[in-house]
Amino acid sequence: MTPADNLPGLDIKLTTPDLTLSDFKLIAFDMDSTLINIECVDEIADAAGRKAEVSAITEAAMRGEIADYKESLRQRVALLKGVSVDSMDEVYHQRLKLNPGAAELVHACKAAGLKVLLVSGGFTFFTDRVRDELGIDYTRSNVLEVENGLLTGRMVDQPWGDICDGEEKKKMLLETCALLGIQPAQAIAMGDGANDLPMMAEAGLSVAYHAKPKVREQAMVAINEGGLDRLLEVFNPPSGTAAPQQP
Repeated sequence: MTPADNLPGLDIKLTTPDLTLSDFKLIAFDMDSTLINIECVDEIADAAGRKAEVSAITEAAMRGEIADYKESLRQRVALLKGVSVDSMDEVYHQRLKLNPGAAELVHACKAAGLKVLLVSGGFTFFTDRVRDELGIDYTRSNVLEVENGLLTGRMVDQPWGDICDGEEKKKMLLETCALLGIQPAQAIAMGDGANDLPMMAEAGLSVAYHAKPKVREQAMVAINEGGLDRLLEVFNPPSGTAAPQQP
């Protein structure tokens, strides 16, 4: 591993000095404000004229100031009642962007043989599209109920449960590891909010991306400047290959 003092904007607390990306077999990403640039629920709320109200709840939940994430999400989704699917489509096409380095990091992980998991407290309307855009292997997120092209303000229960919260993210990480026949120590988990901490605690490498203070404190690697692909700077190149030149 490159010494942390040579990597400004990265906070590294690792005891294993010689990691390579191929030491891992799975990388799990949060979506909103990690893999993508927005909180989708806040932007949907903008179409209902309720963005300030919803984003205040989102911020408190991500900072870990709301104990019951599921209830906080139900409250926010209730405020989306009446928003059209067309408005959500506008959010996707006009506001949602991959965060810098997202495609590069996913490509590097896949090239190194890792599977990619997207676990989100957000919604399948967006996770399915991001999955298809990046070639992600597995996803878990919430389903917004729609009637006559409008949101009802409710979510639809799924076979695995009702809402993808922090505990569900952890469960999905562990289930995916079991499916792949790997140990959680062979997984990387990356997020920015308090509901990412349960899965980050299970993973062999936890990464905070431009994260809330509580998450930065607990992560093994915190990316505080630059894009997602800065994670690649933490790893040594595989044996027999040259290290990338710093610009």
